[in-house]
Amino acid sequence: MKHLLAKLKIPQTLLITYLIVYFTCGIIMHNIGDYFQIARFAHWSQVISCYLCYMVPISILLRKKSIVDQYAYGVVAIALLEVSGYALGTSYAFPDNFIDICFGVRNFTLSMTIFFGTYFPLGNWAVGKIEKKLFSKNVVSETLDHEFVDKT
Repeated sequence: MKHLLAKLKIPQTLLITYLIVYFTCGIIMHNIGDYFQIARFAHWSQVISCYLCYMVPISILLRKKSIVDQYAYGVVAIALLEVSGYALGTSYAFPDNFIDICFGVRNFTLSMTIFFGTYFPLGNWAVGKIEKKLFSKNVVSETLDHEFVDKT
């Protein structure tokens, strides 16, 4: 447990970047799901509990893993969230939404899980790019130093 908690200790600027990126994505996805009548949270404030309190720590724990590992672990994490959300009624899937029409009602949660599993590798990629752009002192020299180091 101490090992996991140690991995969650990141610079404050990085944490703020994660929170802003994931909160923004959560609000956008909630509104898109509602507007196109796909799915939505029962309450908009669930963006905070799901995206900030659940997805951000998982994303931080996964950030140094390969893209494939981030996606695989992300699908498992999102499956737990998706299934429990629909089972408890805290998430609402609109009837006859386009996912139901394309893939069938029984595949709705699976489709959502496969899609939202991409959040972890994409979120970590976006946060990394933003963090470097905004908070790195000399991104160009760091990149050049890293790419042109003689490894012989």
